[in-house]
Amino acid sequence: MDIATRVYNHKWKIDPIVRPLIDTDFYKLLMCQSVFRNKPDTKVTFSLINRSAHVPLADLIDEGELREQLDHIRSLSLSRGESTWLRGNTFYGKCRMFRPDFMEWFENLRLPPYHLERKGDQYELTFEGSWPEVMLWEIPALAVLMELRSRAVLDGMGRFELQVLYARAMTRVWEKIERLRGVDGLSIADFGTRRRHSFLWQDWCVQAMMEGLGPAFTGTSNCLIAMRREVEAIGTNAHELPMVYSALAEDDTALAQAPYEVLSDWHEEHEGNLRIILPDTYGTKGFLDNAPDWLAGWTGIRIDSGEPAKGAEIAIDWWTSRGEDPRGKRVIFSDGLDVEQILDLQTRFSGRVQASFGWGTLLTNDFRGLVPGDGLAPFSLVCKAVSANGAPTVKLSDNPEKAMGPAAEVERYKRVFGVGRQESFEVIV
Repeated sequence: MDIATRVYNHKWKIDPIVRPLIDTDFYKLLMCQSVFRNKPDTKVTFSLINRSAHVPLADLIDEGELREQLDHIRSLSLSRGESTWLRGNTFYGKCRMFRPDFMEWFENLRLPPYHLERKGDQYELTFEGSWPEVMLWEIPALAVLMELRSRAVLDGMGRFELQVLYARAMTRVWEKIERLRGVDGLSIADFGTRRRHSFLWQDWCVQAMMEGLGPAFTGTSNCLIAMRREVEAIGTNAHELPMVYSALAEDDTALAQAPYEVLSDWHEEHEGNLRIILPDTYGTKGFLDNAPDWLAGWTGIRIDSGEPAKGAEIAIDWWTSRGEDPRGKRVIFSDGLDVEQILDLQTRFSGRVQASFGWGTLLTNDFRGLVPGDGLAPFSLVCKAVSANGAPTVKLSDNPEKAMGPAAEVERYKRVFGVGRQESFEVIV
């Protein structure tokens, strides 16, 4: 595909960035089914949060164009082929992953309204409504903003200039893939939907991984690409679940148990490789120290903040203390990874655990240094649940730079979960 020509032709009044509803991450659909079953009446608010305030989104992106893209998403519904794929495909070895009642609801879904307002050089974008509906705005909203930012920076470039730019970016991706070729025991997936340069670019990166890495490439988090390219759809759950469950807790005792209630509900719904713990929402060590014994029997852990090797060592010590053999457990590293870190972590933990990697932004959006002023450098944009039934949500993380929530509630959560002094790490993506 000639990506440069497609980009050059983005002068049309509206070129949809999100074409079908399944241009989203697989874990969102898995979580949505769980929420649909367990907490369907919860009212939530999601909000856009630009952690990289130096990127002036409202100056770069035309408000009218942004509204066109968001309005287009609200017009989308599942096609018959997409529904058939979700209903009939085998995911993680399980046929009929999605229950008929959930699929019937999803097939009739239109995403709820949004609220968009300019505040200085940033946009305030929020979504309010029932949790199963509102949560599905997260990924497409991020995709639209990320790609409109890319288009704004590329606007005015000529066709040959764009061809050279994408040739250089392709070379960079391929050089990374070549460094990973032949790494013994490598297991790596594309996790790059939420902050990708564009859909076309993510799709190209997946095809490059398929050819360059062969069976070491285990799949993609993106449902649409997984369907079109006939690769595995990869994903389990995210911080959203414990954040909302915790906001619904009536007192400190219930709050302390909320993250485990999430996984108890998940345990009832899923098995095997879907039983992956994400322990860092309120601090990994405290979560594992207080975890019920049945969680030690789960398949593995995903490490998504803090120093990754330290997180893996904590997990190994915890499994060992609970009588589990870490060599049979999967550790998924997924926080801001690039080749050097992947190679280092693979070497360090090979044979000690079943290491695997979710490669995100620095796979699907690494254009650093390729345009004047570095205007295409990746940045940290998130869309998070900020309240549930009127109560604020909180995230502590293993990196305080990723913490969110009202200051008083953050301090309360630190007290309840026994989180003391934390080491800060720069948030790049």
